[in-house]
Amino acid sequence: MAFAASTYGVDLINMHPHGIQLCEKHPLVHLSNSKIRRFERMIRAGSQMTNSRPVVNKPEIDFSDPDWKRHFQEDFDKRFNLPHLRDILAIKPRPTTFSLKSRIPLDDGDGAATGSWNGYVNDDDRALLKVIKFASSTSAGAECIDPDCSWVEQWVHRAGPRKQIYFEPREVKAGIVTCGGLCPGLNDVIRQIVLTLEKYGVKNIVGIPYGYRGFSDEGLSEVPLSHKVVQNINLAGGSFLGVSRGGPSTSDVVDSIQAKRIDMLFVLGGDGTHAGALAIHNECRMRKLKVSVVCVPKTIDNDILLMDKTFGFDTAVEEAQRVINSAYVEARSAYHGIGLVKLMGRSSGFIAMHASLSSGQIDICLIPEVPFNLEGPNGVLQHLEHLIKTKGNAVVCVAEGAGQDYLHKSNTTDASGNVVLSDIGVHIQQQIKRHFKDIGVPADVKYIDPTYMIRACRANASDAILCTVLGQNAVHGAFAGFSGITTGICNTHYVYFPITQVIESTRHVDPNSRMWHRCLTSTGQPDFN
Repeated sequence: MAFAASTYGVDLINMHPHGIQLCEKHPLVHLSNSKIRRFERMIRAGSQMTNSRPVVNKPEIDFSDPDWKRHFQEDFDKRFNLPHLRDILAIKPRPTTFSLKSRIPLDDGDGAATGSWNGYVNDDDRALLKVIKFASSTSAGAECIDPDCSWVEQWVHRAGPRKQIYFEPREVKAGIVTCGGLCPGLNDVIRQIVLTLEKYGVKNIVGIPYGYRGFSDEGLSEVPLSHKVVQNINLAGGSFLGVSRGGPSTSDVVDSIQAKRIDMLFVLGGDGTHAGALAIHNECRMRKLKVSVVCVPKTIDNDILLMDKTFGFDTAVEEAQRVINSAYVEARSAYHGIGLVKLMGRSSGFIAMHASLSSGQIDICLIPEVPFNLEGPNGVLQHLEHLIKTKGNAVVCVAEGAGQDYLHKSNTTDASGNVVLSDIGVHIQQQIKRHFKDIGVPADVKYIDPTYMIRACRANASDAILCTVLGQNAVHGAFAGFSGITTGICNTHYVYFPITQVIESTRHVDPNSRMWHRCLTSTGQPDFN
């Protein structure tokens, strides 16, 4: 057999008592009961998941089978098939009301003039998930399926407006919720979702205040949204709707969705929020509700699987450069000055790596994915000593999740279930001061932690464009009848993914990748092992 019966387990939840039949190729059949229970726990705990993650089971492939590539592609297609309202409901599409040829939504029942505008995406349009053909498994950053690094096409669904839609816009009530922590671009996405909904002809749009908490807290009321309300919210950072961690159970959330008569729910958040959205989606399917749950991935750490980047990341890197420049000025201006900057990145070092690479002022970059020694002949402190002797100053950039083995392990968690990390920046600062004092060399250490300043920034131009497109595509996906999906950018193309596929694990910096090698070339740092 080329494959195990299921790559991700079979028959997660017993839907038969509810009268729901899922086709074999549907992504839900590839989950497991333990994962659903974990999703249930996570939405109770909050909207971020970083430490307790599903295990990714790789396909079991018999490479001696001459048809293994076909079997792999078939399994891939099953896992990446998008959940649709048709899977549980006998619904028929109608012509879309979205057309850029019209000044106003075509809500007279005749649909858009599809023949005169070629701006629609066909349901069979696909984009390649992987675009590099590696010649060898020893190539930098190689991602190989088999030992010979064979090329296997992996296609994912292209995002955008469809000619056929599955909701009557005038009857739709749409809700928007932002969960987790702050991130540059939240307001841009909210604004664009509202504007695109109105382009379809939706009149009833509400915001759910303060994350999932807004579904259960009786003191929190819906926020009516329209183009007049959201027109200028993108000019400020933060979230117009507010954010929070923690929230009610999945069942309570769906009870609230039913009570509020919400037909479309747009959820902005990270992988934990996505897990919560998937639990909501599954519960809606259990109850055979015509509710479309669509996510927009929000994580400043850029650690969502399969995507080129997530919104807020570019802004974070740009703001981090300003902080690094300040640290550099402080270090250069002091006698034996050392600037130390701690940046976001609980388990992924993308911000630290990109900020170090782009600034050109970093001498040492430390990230969670690459272990390092502080002490010893190959340690960070010894290299700092060398830098002070040879150039008179140094700048160090460290991601918040790096070097946690040096710190006291905390058993406390935040409202989202994340383990509270000890401050690696303070620890390194103290160790630098101790080291130079021990060797009798004066050192002036300046430590900067700009985390909350960066999170609260307004999105820069690059992120604003990304947010605009993601917001639009989220609405297009909901009207197309998809649910339990998220939208993102993959190899420069905008696509839809099943939520199940993006929450399997966290995306990490590959220490063998060309980008990390470029960062090392830029900093000139040695191997600290």
